Amino acid sequence: MPPPDRPDEFSLIAQVFAPLAAEASGAFGLTDDAAIFAPTEGMEIVLTVDAIVEGVHFLPSDPADSIARKLLRVNLSDLAAKGATPRGYLLVTSWRPDTPLAWIESFARGLADDQRTFGLSLWGGDTVSTSGPLNFSLTAIGEVPRGQMVRRSGAHVGDDLYVTGTIGDAALGLLAAQGRLAGPAEDAAWLADRYRLPQPRNALGPRLPGLAHAGLDVSDGLMADLRHLCETSGVGAQVETVLVPLSKAAARAVAAEPVRLETVLTGGDDYEILFAAPVEKAAEIALAAAETGVPITRIGRIGMSGEGLAVIDANGRPLGLKQLGFRHF
Repeated sequence: MPPPDRPDEFSLIAQVFAPLAAEASGAFGLTDDAAIFAPTEGMEIVLTVDAIVEGVHFLPSDPADSIARKLLRVNLSDLAAKGATPRGYLLVTSWRPDTPLAWIESFARGLADDQRTFGLSLWGGDTVSTSGPLNFSLTAIGEVPRGQMVRRSGAHVGDDLYVTGTIGDAALGLLAAQGRLAGPAEDAAWLADRYRLPQPRNALGPRLPGLAHAGLDVSDGLMADLRHLCETSGVGAQVETVLVPLSKAAARAVAAEPVRLETVLTGGDDYEILFAAPVEKAAEIALAAAETGVPITRIGRIGMSGEGLAVIDANGRPLGLKQLGFRHF
């Protein structure tokens, strides 16, 4: 049975979610069956969709507002990696009948907070009931100059490999949130926050066209996503573990338990940008990092397809990995 304070489907949309569409004239206040969007002249539309499921992508104990923000941010990360500027999104929510109205309102407040941060609005979607775990799907819409979207394909032999931010925080953060990571309590809290709240690099994204030959965001794990880039581009790659940027908390975790290095390289949920760029673009990339405030680190190079995917440890030897990243199936 629904909680006594829960409005019906249409009242819930009008009361909780319609305010999220107030700034988008083409959303019609969520009173129609579809929305209208006209991209800026000279731009193309970029679409991406991701779903998150309770017990898979977030913990049942996670706060509602952080779950909503993570849902939006993982999609914004895709737009950033494609060089696109976010404009709006469509949202599908599946609620259990016993989900309290206060929880749903907190979820909506999380979306509202990030709409203000990243400059976009809700344009529409659907609200349904489920007897299973909570699950949410979001389609983000952005725009990029015509013909300039950064694709997975396009990496050239000899390109440098770069990654934004730090790697492994989210994978270690999940362990911390589950009480499975040794170390200082403050490190565990910081890493858990990184798991719950990704930092999409949308300030940098629009700078990537013209700099990057190929790119994608790191969601399945650094090595798994590098494999995607290499396979699509028909190239190989080499990564040096000593170059992979780690936060202070992650570095301490790896120093305490060296086995965690594999977690860092393959764990997923980083939502940083991995891209390949010509060597001669190094100065422009450094300038983009300085001007946007997004750290960018060179971690390796692109090689011939026959070289495969090599991970070199601190001693210059190949590092064997049990798996490259997360898989749903």
